[in-house]
Amino acid sequence: MLGENIRNLRMARGLSQEELAQKLHIVRQTVSKWEKGVSHS
Repeated sequence: MLGENIRNLRMARGLSQEELAQKLHIVRQTVSKWEKGVSHS
């Protein structure tokens, strides 16, 4: 599942959801939704 892949890759790089969101110029809630499979946008 895409959400699991995002979470695994993020954690392997030692990034929090907030840090990943900042790198992608998005809000943390979007990363959370991706990881939970709630949203794909």
